[in-house]
Amino acid sequence: MDNAAIGKRSKAENRRLIWLQMKQNKECYLMMAPFMLIFLVFTIVPVVMSLPMGFTDFDMAQLPKFVGLSNYTTLFLNDSIFVQSIRVTLVFAIFTGPLSYILCFLLAWLINELHPKLKTIFTLIFYAPSMANVYSVWQLIFSGDAYGYLNSVLLNLGIITSPIQWLTDGNYVLGVTIVVQLWISLGAGFLALRAGFQNIDRSQYEAGAIEGIKNRWQELIYITIPSMGPQLMFAAVMQIVSSFTAGTVAQSLVGFPSTDYKAHTIMTHAYDYGWVRFEMGYASAICMVLFVAMFLTNKLISKVLSKYMD
Repeated sequence: MDNAAIGKRSKAENRRLIWLQMKQNKECYLMMAPFMLIFLVFTIVPVVMSLPMGFTDFDMAQLPKFVGLSNYTTLFLNDSIFVQSIRVTLVFAIFTGPLSYILCFLLAWLINELHPKLKTIFTLIFYAPSMANVYSVWQLIFSGDAYGYLNSVLLNLGIITSPIQWLTDGNYVLGVTIVVQLWISLGAGFLALRAGFQNIDRSQYEAGAIEGIKNRWQELIYITIPSMGPQLMFAAVMQIVSSFTAGTVAQSLVGFPSTDYKAHTIMTHAYDYGWVRFEMGYASAICMVLFVAMFLTNKLISKVLSKYMD
């Protein structure tokens, strides 16, 4: 049946068709059920609950008390640490989001040109940091004494005369956090791009050569990127989420709170009020602001990449 006929189906017919397809693929849906159940309970429900909870005063010991917009007015008018966390989050997102996205794409592209066995090895090498707890290694590298790897190298080269306190000096903590976040950002988005490169129909390159494409850069722009719309979108969403919700890296490396709140992100602020002070209403308001920022950024990226989704 052609697309025009499909568009003319009634809603009831569409529902019956969807139900029939679900029955035909019930094994697939059964395998997806555990993940979807966990995702519903631990992601969808908390996000939905945070919206009304942001209008309450809730300390987890007593019933929520409705306070209207008080949490939001306090956030933007009286909470100077939150305002600073917005600036830190924006700097963090601007540097780690686009840079890590480009890095994921370039590394996936370069790895795709290697021998099949080398592809597997290098994919594991670059993906492993996103799974492992690498903070202890980076703490050794950025240790503030003369035995720290970075300080030792700089002292031996004569670039500095005394050790730099990379993890406690307010001038360096944000930069250190950004560097480590970039290193561990090659996660699911990187794997999606790797899969995207492998699934491109090789006959497109042959057709492109006939049409006048002469080098690899032209292949990348006119064939590769347009053929990877879904993977590009998925990787972009993952990088948006990771850059806006970064907080674990700063807490693990530079402490909580960081010196002068220089690496204090919105997510860290929400953690402070939610799991340290147990002011869940206020923490929910912080998370809702972060959610709106992520949603708007995602809509912008979707609009930019929409031409590759056809």
